[in-house]
Amino acid sequence: MSSIPAGTRTPGLEMVQTVSGAFEDMRFSRVHAKIAIALFITFVIEAWEQLALVYVSDNLASSFGLDFEQLGVALSAVATGMIPGVLIWGPIADRFGRKPVAVISLGVYSLIALAAAFSTSFEMLTGLRILSGIALAGIYTVTFPYFLELMPTKVRGRATVLLSIGWPIGVLAAVASSQMLGFLGWQAVAIASAAAGIWTFLVWAWVPESPYWLATRGRFSDVRKVLGRLRVSVSPDAVFGLEGSKSAAKPWLLLSRPLRRITLLMLILNFAFNWAYWGLQTWLPTLLQQKGLSLSSSLDFVALSALFMIPGYVSASLLTRKFGRKKLFVAYLAGSVLSGLLFAYAPDVTVLYVANFALSFFMLGAWGIWNTWNCEFYPTVLRNTGSSWALAAQLIATAAAPSTVGFLLGQSVDFTGTVVIISGFLLLTLAVSLPLPETEGKGLT
Repeated sequence: MSSIPAGTRTPGLEMVQTVSGAFEDMRFSRVHAKIAIALFITFVIEAWEQLALVYVSDNLASSFGLDFEQLGVALSAVATGMIPGVLIWGPIADRFGRKPVAVISLGVYSLIALAAAFSTSFEMLTGLRILSGIALAGIYTVTFPYFLELMPTKVRGRATVLLSIGWPIGVLAAVASSQMLGFLGWQAVAIASAAAGIWTFLVWAWVPESPYWLATRGRFSDVRKVLGRLRVSVSPDAVFGLEGSKSAAKPWLLLSRPLRRITLLMLILNFAFNWAYWGLQTWLPTLLQQKGLSLSSSLDFVALSALFMIPGYVSASLLTRKFGRKKLFVAYLAGSVLSGLLFAYAPDVTVLYVANFALSFFMLGAWGIWNTWNCEFYPTVLRNTGSSWALAAQLIATAAAPSTVGFLLGQSVDFTGTVVIISGFLLLTLAVSLPLPETEGKGLT
């Protein structure tokens, strides 16, 4: 077991230590591995749910007689519900803890998503998917901040980028469930994704409360218990503080003078980056059919693209400690922009494949870095609230992009024009990232 630095003593002879000091010396253990598995699978479920019906959209549209615009509304309904959901759950997680939010939201989501599978009308389906999105927003909001607050500082960046691999695995799960169960109808695919919520029980069993959060509430005995569980020896009379943090904070402090600039840049970046991703991802099978691929070939193409996301994440994980969050993010975004333009103007199917695989590699590698970097800008007392604002910006884009691209397709905008617009959002993401501060190797506050 590693030990915490000696710290200092107060006049009352209590040992005062920082939680970040404990994580500086902490080693990655079997307990961390179980935490990583539990939160990794929750991220798989989050991705799976958001994409569950995308790959059976033809069956969904025919079941309810939907046009392009209505189908876009149905596909983005979960994201629509998540917009108010994250803004609700983020402050709750900062007030009442990460663990209760993770467990309650994932369990409630599963029940509502199951009910949505038995919808008898477009309106009922949309309404229930919005409600399931509100519930899912809780675990969606806390997954990455929660994970960051449980990982040793030395491996925090690398481990959190690897956590992001849950996204392409979720994409593959969505594709696989549509291929295996799609012949039974969209309902079977929806039931399968809802059933994944049973994972709630392992999150409860394997993932302790964040010691950073416990310290902000003055629950020092619980901090000692969690650090002991994480294989750190702790003085029995130790009390804990957080460097640079206050014991209480309000959401509007995100717009106070020290944080205002970061918050505004962060909101723009999250919107633009997610618009680019979802503008392409939601309609990729349809866009590929415009290039002459069959629906089956298009789904195979999507699955291969998801596989190329994984080495993007892994490479970012291996390089982030050497080059830092900022330089690597900028480099991967530049690769994304160039790949997107090549994809837009691909003269044949071979170039189409190569360009899209490169786009998957660079864009999702950048997402892995951003999922880590984005959660490190704010102190513990505001971390989930800040994350919730970031996610709200992402989800507004997630809701707007499918409908907007559906409108463009309905107006006969071609493949090239649509992908060029998407690449423009990637370029905006790159520009907005340049003023943000580096956080690699720095302790959480």
